[in-house]
Amino acid sequence: MSSEILLFIIQLVIGGLVAFLAILTMSKNRDAYWMCMVSGFLCLYAARVFELLVKIGVLAHSKILLFNIPLSELICVTLPFLLFITGFIIYLAKKL
Repeated sequence: MSSEILLFIIQLVIGGLVAFLAILTMSKNRDAYWMCMVSGFLCLYAARVFELLVKIGVLAHSKILLFNIPLSELICVTLPFLLFITGFIIYLAKKL
């Protein structure tokens, strides 16, 4: 087994645990900022799964390019962090 595949397996297992725990805590706390954070964790896990499927050849990146970057890859990289930023902004706006 190559070290790259082992690293992906570890990332998927730990990411799955994080996504599961985020969903469990979401049922206890339904604030808007926490929903954004949980959505960010879920998108981060989905992006990791998509990256693995692209790497093994099951799926391919979209042919639509934005700044010479495939749109699917750009979304996988930016969407989770945009959700985290949104969650932090909502939290800060609520506290101030």
